[in-house]
Amino acid sequence: MNTNQPSLRECPAWAALQDHREAIAPLTLRHLFADDPERGERLSLDAVGLYLNYAKNRITDETVRLLVQLAETSGLRERIDAMFRGERINVSENRSVLHIALRAPRGTSILVDGVNVVDDVHAVLDRMAAFAEHVRDGTWKGHTGQRILNVVNIGIGGSDLGPVMAYEALRFYSDRSMTFRFVSNIDGTDFVEATRDLNPAETLFVVASKTFTTLETMTNAHAARDWLLQGLGGDQAAVARHFVAVSTNAEAVSQFGIDTTNMYGFWDWVGGRYSMDSAIGLSTMLAIGPENFRAMLDGFHAMDEHFRTAPFTQNMPVLMGLLAVWYNNFFGAQTIAVLPYEQYLKRFPAYLQQLTMESNGKHVTLKGAPVGVDTGPVYWGEPGTNGQHSFYQLIHQGTRLIPCDFIAFGQPLNPLGHHHDMLLANVFAQGEALAFGKTPEEVAAEGSPDWLVPHRTFEGNRPSNTLLLERLTPAALGKLVALYEHSVFTQGAIWDIDSFDQWGVELGKVLAKRILPELGHSEPELSHDRSTNALIQRYRQLRGPQ
Repeated sequence: MNTNQPSLRECPAWAALQDHREAIAPLTLRHLFADDPERGERLSLDAVGLYLNYAKNRITDETVRLLVQLAETSGLRERIDAMFRGERINVSENRSVLHIALRAPRGTSILVDGVNVVDDVHAVLDRMAAFAEHVRDGTWKGHTGQRILNVVNIGIGGSDLGPVMAYEALRFYSDRSMTFRFVSNIDGTDFVEATRDLNPAETLFVVASKTFTTLETMTNAHAARDWLLQGLGGDQAAVARHFVAVSTNAEAVSQFGIDTTNMYGFWDWVGGRYSMDSAIGLSTMLAIGPENFRAMLDGFHAMDEHFRTAPFTQNMPVLMGLLAVWYNNFFGAQTIAVLPYEQYLKRFPAYLQQLTMESNGKHVTLKGAPVGVDTGPVYWGEPGTNGQHSFYQLIHQGTRLIPCDFIAFGQPLNPLGHHHDMLLANVFAQGEALAFGKTPEEVAAEGSPDWLVPHRTFEGNRPSNTLLLERLTPAALGKLVALYEHSVFTQGAIWDIDSFDQWGVELGKVLAKRILPELGHSEPELSHDRSTNALIQRYRQLRGPQ
């Protein structure tokens, strides 16, 4: 393996951006708007039902030109085309990366090893739809003949974060006669609280684990099995009426007691954090129904096609990805705040944390050389207006630069008085306040005493994007998720990293398996570092005899 390739910092396009950053350093957003009356309208994009206004960024037209030049010299177009062709761009695992196939229309052809995977995708979707309809209309009964009213999804990582985010985001469209819960943490409290008020006879568990060996998921699945059997008199036959699997390990699924007819598979070309629109979304389909699920897939596909075909200067995911690189690498911004002004999207930032940081938290290039620049900014956030009374203080007047993505909708799903106008007024006000701030002169003119002026001054010049959509629909959610998926892809292409493996997850798992048998007794002798040894010994004392 050749790790002596030129570093990103040696790339002429990178150097040009560094020089440009120094040249525009004196310019503020106040200057940029004052000097360009058309800026607010010109620096915007309207595509596939999303409106992105990116005028409140610390950029000029030249910045965009240089960022696009960096994308072109980094081979972004070639990388996009390779993904859509099904090439094995996940190099460390020698896999294709085809979450885009999960939402490709019926009849599309995407080949992997000569097989059209879109046909397989729709075969699974059709089986999911039939099962979901049977559960939702009461045809599918539990072991005692009672209707299923509760669905508990058991998974972790992408098998949990996607489904729970999608359920919360689309709860407006869900069957309100049913209860949906999600269990992921190996902490027993998670399972106990999720099931404490449920009737086993009315409860269906969806166990989501590709290998059916994931430690946390299978520990919780066995707890669920015990809970069910205890509640239904111990009849093993009950398992097959109250459990379904999202997995590819038919033998393990069958041994658990699940009828493999009710096993829904997915493929190794789908990473967990990109799988919410695969069979991993079975709980979502059970909640919102097949028609709404397919509408969500259509939204994903619309953004996929925009990403695949639009020129970079008019390509929404590309521009958002390039802006993330701009602030991360040329301003030293370590985080990006995602701020949805929509209560249904309360879990969207948490979902993006895995999507972005598991994808781009990498330190070597595709060829194994040190990247040489910072990768993977920290994504975080909360829904507005709650965050305004929490962490916005730091964004407005703190010492760190934190670019923000505001997300809002023109029409509320739950109209109530003037609530929505007040919500949207806050979105627009926050972006304006971050961009333009309040000068000492403006504060003094309001009558503040001299000693108070510094405290009430807002520096401004803090960047943000604002995304506006008409209404939060299943299709709109698909578009939003795909937008961020492809923004992540763009960033990874610039840094020349593999955005689709996650080896960093493994080491802690391996060590945990080594430590687990050591917790319950004083032997064998501990051979970890002295801090870990001391912690295990103290836990043994606290745990007491079992």
